[in-house]
Amino acid sequence: MTAPTTVEDLLRLHAPQVLGALVRRYGHFDAAEDAVQEALLAAAGQWPRDGVPANPRGWLIRVAARRLADALRAQTARTRREETAVRLEPREVRAAPAHDDTLTLLFLCCDPVLAPAARIALTLRAVGGLTTAEIARAHLVPEATVAQRVSRAKAKLRAEGADRPFRPPDAQDRDARLGSVLQVLYLMFNEGYTATSGPALHRADLAREAIRLTREARRLLPREGAVTGLLALILLTEARSAARTGPGGELVPLDEQDRALWDRAAIAEGTALVEEALAEGPPGPYQLQAAIAALHDEAAGPDSTDWPQILALYDVLVAGSPTPDPMAELGRVVALAMVEGPEAGLAALAALEPGFPHSHRLDAVRAHLLERTGARKAAADAYRLAARTTLSLPERRYLQTRAARLDP
Repeated sequence: MTAPTTVEDLLRLHAPQVLGALVRRYGHFDAAEDAVQEALLAAAGQWPRDGVPANPRGWLIRVAARRLADALRAQTARTRREETAVRLEPREVRAAPAHDDTLTLLFLCCDPVLAPAARIALTLRAVGGLTTAEIARAHLVPEATVAQRVSRAKAKLRAEGADRPFRPPDAQDRDARLGSVLQVLYLMFNEGYTATSGPALHRADLAREAIRLTREARRLLPREGAVTGLLALILLTEARSAARTGPGGELVPLDEQDRALWDRAAIAEGTALVEEALAEGPPGPYQLQAAIAALHDEAAGPDSTDWPQILALYDVLVAGSPTPDPMAELGRVVALAMVEGPEAGLAALAALEPGFPHSHRLDAVRAHLLERTGARKAAADAYRLAARTTLSLPERRYLQTRAARLDP
């Protein structure tokens, strides 16, 4: 992994590791999170002036531990709290490797006592460092809904005794948390690969961290097909990252990318992992999506892509989902249009639209299909509608450019 080059990069890298270390050692998730934020602010003020310490993570843990002790002292003067604060006095940090603390935090936040949606929201905040708005866009739900989920999750952890040091889950408990852990890693990667807002399309640091953590999860569970499938999926997807933007940062769609820029080593590793994952049992959603990504990556060009096979995989993926998966359903529409023509895709899109969450992606797909039918004005209008509703500047510029090309 490329080493962090700025103080901001260092803080982003170490924040979940420091929170994981504090929670693993002391508990008090909510107070520990506040203490870590204070330590990050202190570092942001001191490090640019005084230089980055030799052990940035250890520095942050010591400062955060002091802030946590101070907060608990201020919270109450009762003996029990005072004794807790004394135990929290910073001492020489001999923490486990950083990835252990982050995985600890992943499994802590994905506690089965929390509702599934709350687990995901809390973990994306604590481990992924995503904002409430970014989590909301990833789930296609209102921002207030995510804020409420995070608040309730913290309250539930407090009620369940999260003020105690966290012990790693046993095998049975770990299995109960695994689905949420993998979903968090998948959403972290997606936000890194295609940022839902801001000036850049790709948040490389977040994508790399999701890959690193998924590798660690596979090291922990080497024969778990879903873990292997997820690692394959994100490697095969990230392999295209160098070709996704042009010289000025503009978005380059898949069918126009220079495939010579794709990372062939990552594609080879991802393809081998797909084969391994599919051999480990009935395919789940990550294995199926990885197989779809492999078909894209193995094609010599857009015209040689095996769209009938991709459509068949999407059919299995959509049919097997216990709850509606809007993005999988949208992917199936695109594959259907490539196999049966844009008119078939538009008909499927119209059937999908009534229950589809508000998102610019549906309008963008409609625009693309309308353009393929020759309906230039309708396509331009749809591109502009999609451009108005995305918060990603590269996506907005791309959609506006597509619309301008269709103007008379």
